[in-house]
Amino acid sequence: MIISYNLGNSLYINLTNRCSNSCDFCLRASKGQPEIDSNKWETSDDLSGTSELWLDYEPEVSEIIQDLSKRDLKSYDEIVFCGFGEPFMRFHDCIEVAKWLREQQVKKIRVNTNGQANLIFETDVTPLLAGLFDVVSISLNNKNATEYDATCHSEFGEKAFDSLLDFGEKCAKLGIKTVFSVVDILPEEDIKVCRKLAVDRGCELRVREYIE
Repeated sequence: MIISYNLGNSLYINLTNRCSNSCDFCLRASKGQPEIDSNKWETSDDLSGTSELWLDYEPEVSEIIQDLSKRDLKSYDEIVFCGFGEPFMRFHDCIEVAKWLREQQVKKIRVNTNGQANLIFETDVTPLLAGLFDVVSISLNNKNATEYDATCHSEFGEKAFDSLLDFGEKCAKLGIKTVFSVVDILPEEDIKVCRKLAVDRGCELRVREYIE
């Protein structure tokens, strides 16, 4: 079972298989079966590895820290919370691990998220990110709530879209670099709308390459 894995000069933390979305394009539906080439994950900002990224169980915080302690953490350009599931399904565990990472004086901490944590926990959790996370990357995927829900099928329905936009704006106002992301198969006019959605909230837009 893989708790942490390398991609380039970044280290990724794999916390959970769970997610509040059930996206059409997501490899989670396969439960990481061996025939899946995880390098073709076109929606996560970064996901690499093998079918072993599917967790047999959710590791305790102590187990995660024990795994990370085996690494030369200062040698990585960044530590990223990103795996087969949505990291913020375990929001408070992420916070605990991030606090420990700060004590190790790592260079940068990033999270790749669907931005639905405030819906999941029914409260604004963004203030807890300040001082811990350098970058919050949020998968925007589409330009409006209807199209987002048609593709991502959040358990919160169409309100997930406005919530993730609000989540990003709140993070940006806390001084956290916040990046919304879409894939380049969207029409150019849709990408322009997404860029405006990001900029209007003090965030950036990253256009990722779609891998067939």
